[in-house]
Amino acid sequence: MNQSLEKNIVLNNGIEMPILGLGIYAPGEKNEVRRAVNWAIEAGYRLIDTASVYKNEEEVGQGIKDSGISRDELFITSKVWDDQQGYESTLRAFEQSLERLQTDYLDLYLVHWPVSETRRETWLALEKLYSDKRVRAIGVSNYYESHLDELLGYASVTPAVNQFEQSPFLYLPDLLSYCKEKGIQPEGYAPLVRGLQHKNSVLMAVAENHGKSTYQVLIRWALQHGIVTIPKSTNQERIKANFDVWDFAITDAEMDQLNKLDAGIRVANDPRDY
Repeated sequence: MNQSLEKNIVLNNGIEMPILGLGIYAPGEKNEVRRAVNWAIEAGYRLIDTASVYKNEEEVGQGIKDSGISRDELFITSKVWDDQQGYESTLRAFEQSLERLQTDYLDLYLVHWPVSETRRETWLALEKLYSDKRVRAIGVSNYYESHLDELLGYASVTPAVNQFEQSPFLYLPDLLSYCKEKGIQPEGYAPLVRGLQHKNSVLMAVAENHGKSTYQVLIRWALQHGIVTIPKSTNQERIKANFDVWDFAITDAEMDQLNKLDAGIRVANDPRDY
């Protein structure tokens, strides 16, 4: 049983990345995102994950500015959206993200989805940004084994991170093993399954054993699998609660029970359709 967890992991190029962060897919009011980022930084989060398609990079940038925190204390991720992909258009999209976020570099830049027509050129653009030191690490999102096999056939740089949907209800041990074997850090989004499973009886029993919420158990489950995790919220109390997962450990027997909850439940698209 993993009693304690490091709050940072080391990527394949030697840089450190926080293992728990704030995901910011929040289509609501703009000020909501700005406040959420500020609250998260106050609560101890240092990883902030956004994307151009979320249309909130400006608010993320403002929230960071409001917090008064030094830029080098944060780990900021953004992603290039499907209709921005391709070599030159990815380079342009990156510059636009920097401008909106009010920063001159990103810590991590990801290909958001593996669009078949453009993913090679898009990856080569990310390699260019990386070699020019505009971004500290590059990676992909929603890539399954077949996408990664293809990418590794032409990549000069192995992706540092692969971000994909992951929870006990969509447990992908083969993909996790593949990433580990290739030195790619798995990062999971939608760890809380948008609240759809929070009353699951197995989940509730584990939560009760530890005096925690089912949401905290879902986050801790991912962390104990070595998955960087980015629960999304714009609610101040929930943001704080989602970060309060360092003082308990799920037992091996409980982890096994949770692993068996897999039912292929998704809240996002299936990458195999790409």
